[in-house]
Amino acid sequence: MKFCGQCGASLLQNIPGGDNRLRYVCSACHTIHYQNPRIIAGCLPIYEEKVLLCKRAIQPRLGKWTLPAGFLEYGETVEEGAIRETTEEANAKIRIIELYTLFSVPHISQVYIFYRAQLLDLSFYPGIETTQTELFTEEDIPWDEISFPSVSETLKHFFDDRRNDSFRFHEQNIIVPDKK
Repeated sequence: MKFCGQCGASLLQNIPGGDNRLRYVCSACHTIHYQNPRIIAGCLPIYEEKVLLCKRAIQPRLGKWTLPAGFLEYGETVEEGAIRETTEEANAKIRIIELYTLFSVPHISQVYIFYRAQLLDLSFYPGIETTQTELFTEEDIPWDEISFPSVSETLKHFFDDRRNDSFRFHEQNIIVPDKK
């Protein structure tokens, strides 16, 4: 950031009084510009023994398979965002079952939240950010072509929980080791 969104003056980095982190602070009006993690909301749509995946038509990870998910918008709940993203990416009709996984990904300042959801019918089809939508059994999932660790971990949790006939909430940190 270079300029204040309030008055247009230049920004400085310093630690404001009562804080403990470097922040962008306006040199003129002293507005503090906080930068906080982005929230990604999505669903794990399930139909019988299969899960619905979408092939990405956009970067990052163009051409890789993912669960329908995307950035939460202002003014919506996490559940509303997950349903909206599932509609946008797969035109799928779902019913939320429960909050299922939460991943903190600090190296990119993101938080991923997935709901387990029941796919209500088979009339899904690719949205504008998707080239293909498909139902997969565990054996048929293209594991080497999954877009993000949060997606592959959510899928692994689902199939493990299904084998154990016990679904539970999973929380996990995805840490990338320093490349020193």
